[in-house]
Amino acid sequence: MRPWQKINWQAISPEQIVGIELDAFLKILMGAIDTEAPIRDYTQASRQYLKAIHPPMAKFVGGCIAPDGSIEELGLWEKEERQHTPALSHIYSQLAGEKPLVNPHNARSFQAVDDPRAALYRHGVHRVATEYGATCLYLWIMAHTTGVLQQVFQELLIDEVNHMTKFWGFGCWLYPEASVRKTGWMLLKSSGGRLGYQRDRSHLFGTLHRMSKTLAWSDWSWANRRTFAVTCWRVLKQMQVWLKTLKQQELENLLQVES
Repeated sequence: MRPWQKINWQAISPEQIVGIELDAFLKILMGAIDTEAPIRDYTQASRQYLKAIHPPMAKFVGGCIAPDGSIEELGLWEKEERQHTPALSHIYSQLAGEKPLVNPHNARSFQAVDDPRAALYRHGVHRVATEYGATCLYLWIMAHTTGVLQQVFQELLIDEVNHMTKFWGFGCWLYPEASVRKTGWMLLKSSGGRLGYQRDRSHLFGTLHRMSKTLAWSDWSWANRRTFAVTCWRVLKQMQVWLKTLKQQELENLLQVES
């Protein structure tokens, strides 16, 4: 588990926000908290989709489960991600002078299906899209903060980049016949090639609509909307460069499960 740098939470102040109104910043924080909060639901849904396909990745995400359904060991992804909600709540409390009223959204639960590989593809696209969205958001906030506040979002960003690349690289290995390497095309249209996973598009746009509402997009200034859109585009372009460096044989050596 990657340790965070020591953070002086009491040193966080509104003066460290640059170019975003405090009220809008607090609404964005609240939306991020609500999105990050149901981490246990995320990890266990992903673990269930993964366990039939790739047990080591299922363990990385959701840990080890006892026969009675209790968690014997947390997954590394959950250990790192569960730091985010408390960190964001600390920031909110320091800036607003009160604790946030957390209202986490209902995470999409595991649905048993006849084709586990196709189901994992659909679920995986959403997982990558979520990590990508968090990466863009925290990078954008870093550009609008200074001091300790920026330090916290740097830690959040490093976690999200780490997880986004792991999930995306895993998808490139498992679905070489799909458009997983086509960055924005995969996220926004997600054609499954000959696999024919056609339901992804409507689901993804639904996710994007929910995220825009959760993050109070309507309260953002036009300048903030524009710079955030540019940030998303720049991250996609950088991911496109990175994805071209992934060699299928290297991924095979790293991820192939011995029978």
